Amino acid sequence: MLTYPNAKINLGLNVIEKRHDGYHNIETVFYPIGLCDILEVEPSETCSDYSFSSSGITLGGDPENNLIVKAFRLLQSEYGILPVDITLIKQIPFGAGLGGGSADAAFMLKALNKIFELKITSRKLEKIASVLGADCPVFIKNKPIFATGTGNIFTPLNLSLKGYFLVLVKPDIHISTPEAYSLVVPEIPQESLLENIQKPVTEWKTLIKNDFEKSVFAIYPQIEEIKEKLYKMGALYASMSGSGSSVYGIFEKEPEKKNDFENCFVGGGYLS
Repeated sequence: MLTYPNAKINLGLNVIEKRHDGYHNIETVFYPIGLCDILEVEPSETCSDYSFSSSGITLGGDPENNLIVKAFRLLQSEYGILPVDITLIKQIPFGAGLGGGSADAAFMLKALNKIFELKITSRKLEKIASVLGADCPVFIKNKPIFATGTGNIFTPLNLSLKGYFLVLVKPDIHISTPEAYSLVVPEIPQESLLENIQKPVTEWKTLIKNDFEKSVFAIYPQIEEIKEKLYKMGALYASMSGSGSSVYGIFEKEPEKKNDFENCFVGGGYLS
């Protein structure tokens, strides 16, 4: 079974407070985008557990630490599923705030559910996915949503950016999520993100922010420079996604010099 786990961007991200368990309460909008990995999963005829191979962006490390394998282990322990062969072409950059690893895990759960006819509901898949990471449940239904709590409480959102052009820029900088949260100062927002996201994209620049930007830009000014350049190119709205380091710009139409970012991963396309 061939699947295409897609990335997401955050439209606004407010870090509201630090919780007693050490995590943070946030509010954000998750919006799926077209940048995808390629994940193939098939019942295995040769191995007794699983096989895992990857190409594209180098993964490194023990496969047992990969969220795809962890997703397999969760369903294996609960449902006793048979061995599988897993092949991944990795195209979504790491440490970018794009949720690539979380998407891979969620699509793995959905693929195994279908291949082995487990008949797990979307709600239960979301619950299983939450064990793997805060972002993982987002990719089960894979639709624009308003998220609160640690990013795990979802409110359906009627939002479409279809027809706008996205430019996505990822410099050669890796920002770990724990590092980003250790630097941010939680603050209750004065305005409602849920209300502001319903306003025209042309108004977002002054209304919607990412709380991680202040501390991240102070350490990595080149990331702020990318955001400023996107605005100079004509972006209606530009922001860092998640805790970084990728920055995106939303344009009314495709800009002429969208690849003019030296030593950076550059992607994008028309949104749907």
